Amino acid sequence: MRMIAPHIKRAASGVLDFVLPPRCPRCGDRIDADGHLCGACWGKLRMITPPHCVRCGIPFEVGELMDAECGACLRSEPAFDWARAAVIYEDEAKSLILHLKYSGEGAGVPAIGRMMAGAVAAMPRMDVIMPVPLHPRRLFSRRFNQSQLLGKAMSRHLGIPLDCFSLERKRATPSQGQLSRKGRKRNVKGAFAVTGDVHGKRILLVDDVLTTGATASACASALKQAGAGEVGLAAFARVKGPSG
Repeated sequence: MRMIAPHIKRAASGVLDFVLPPRCPRCGDRIDADGHLCGACWGKLRMITPPHCVRCGIPFEVGELMDAECGACLRSEPAFDWARAAVIYEDEAKSLILHLKYSGEGAGVPAIGRMMAGAVAAMPRMDVIMPVPLHPRRLFSRRFNQSQLLGKAMSRHLGIPLDCFSLERKRATPSQGQLSRKGRKRNVKGAFAVTGDVHGKRILLVDDVLTTGATASACASALKQAGAGEVGLAAFARVKGPSG
């Protein structure tokens, strides 16, 4: 097959942008390039920056608390080695996630994936990316797994292969929304199974929202029991004050 000359590609892209100009996936305003948010929507997101818990990534209020673990991680050590999220789960982030989950549109995935890749840029390089899986019944009703879409975007940004098949959710679980920290942990205990070879691999789990870390910890526990060497987590948004 003949290769398309770069100048033809650029011309075609320019025509497409003229006919269908890039739009902000959150508000629909015109932007310069696809895969970004407009300045107004970007400005409403609160990025997570140090200081934060070195284990779960929850931000600290006190500036001098550097390289420390939060009280929740000290009381009950999560199975994952570290977790990082791009933004605080507030109104704008919540709107982006809900639109992704329930509208069936993936317009926000490139922008969200880029922010998530940035959140883990300073962390150890991992061998493979794995999205947190949905149970087959939930996947059938929703038609897609938003974490898989985000994992695919991160795979492109980070140059790390994506594996959507070696980790599965073998047990359907009720929604975590109204459960306490302990209730969430009980709810997902033993819910995941490893079906592929993960021995010695450094695995980056991907999920949309991190609350208490119970789901990610259950995934990491299954992966480590199967021989994974290191398990990290990348999320788009982090609930700042998880329930007890």
